Amino acid sequence: MEVLIRPVISEKTTELSEDLNQYAFVVAKDAEKGQIKRAVEARYGVKVVRVNTLIMAGKQKSRYTRSGVVSGSTGSYKKALVTVAEGEMIDFYSNI
Repeated sequence: MEVLIRPVISEKTTELSEDLNQYAFVVAKDAEKGQIKRAVEARYGVKVVRVNTLIMAGKQKSRYTRSGVVSGSTGSYKKALVTVAEGEMIDFYSNI
């Protein structure tokens, strides 16, 4: 099972990483906190202090077409906020 799906990179998560050493990841829905901690430590070589998880609900979307209004929703996903030890950091842009 692939635990880490992708990092979440936005203005808010960039501020969290600079101020609090927290990084956000989209993870598998059935991943547990221990699995997430081991995956981040193995992939990025940092010491993880704490892992917080939350389920993000899908957003309602609607689209107007010739035949009427089409409604639906985006998928829900699980997000993990990972706090790394003081003085360590994760560089997402090293592969570019």
